[in-house]
Amino acid sequence: MRFLILSDIHANLTALDASLAEAKGKWDKAVCLGDVVGYGPDPNEVIDRIRELDAVTIRGNHDKVGCGLTSADDFNPVARAAVMWTREQLRPENREYLEKLPTGPVSVDGFSMVHGAIPDEDEYVVAPAQALDSLLEAPSPLTFFGHTHLQGGFSLGADNKVQMLRFRPPDGEKFMTLGLEKGTSYLLNPGSIGQPRDGDPRAAFAIADADRGEVEFWRVSYEVESVQERMEKAGLPEPLILRLSFGR
Repeated sequence: MRFLILSDIHANLTALDASLAEAKGKWDKAVCLGDVVGYGPDPNEVIDRIRELDAVTIRGNHDKVGCGLTSADDFNPVARAAVMWTREQLRPENREYLEKLPTGPVSVDGFSMVHGAIPDEDEYVVAPAQALDSLLEAPSPLTFFGHTHLQGGFSLGADNKVQMLRFRPPDGEKFMTLGLEKGTSYLLNPGSIGQPRDGDPRAAFAIADADRGEVEFWRVSYEVESVQERMEKAGLPEPLILRLSFGR
């Protein structure tokens, strides 16, 4: 079975729809690693699309704060302004959807999914030392995580050393493939659909083939300017608008 792995969509419907168009016919089941909303201009539309996909979805920190389960006190001023705007926009049924999203880790057909780290769903895993606990505590050898907006991840082999993995499709290519080795544990991030932060403004996602033991890491261009126009019209903070152009 082939799984479409989505994460950190952040209310960017244009990026999500471009990704779904590129991935059409290449997957059997979709999963989402959280942060469906926050930052972007399309919270209701993105939730509607994820529900249409019947994606197995866990919550992210922006989902928790966006629906009011937790406060925005720990967010920086820019993120706080965006999440408070999101609260005002959510339709009641979509607010309830976010409220009921489960906490990771969740197991799906041989792999696990978590928003941040296995011990703490809100932890940013950006270095090998931070990845070790999740690699050791994960309920399966393959775990997908989000939160950092960085496409790549970590592996732990028989030598007990954590290796950092970074992916970027070669020039002119839309994806690159990682072959999963037996006896190795993986903590992999598909990257962010709606707000990449690895210097590549293209939407990022992954497709995992459980039968073949492969994970494809994809990048897809989308109409960034149309998203920025909607953000500006909504009065969302300028730094969030500008960063979409640079993938930072």
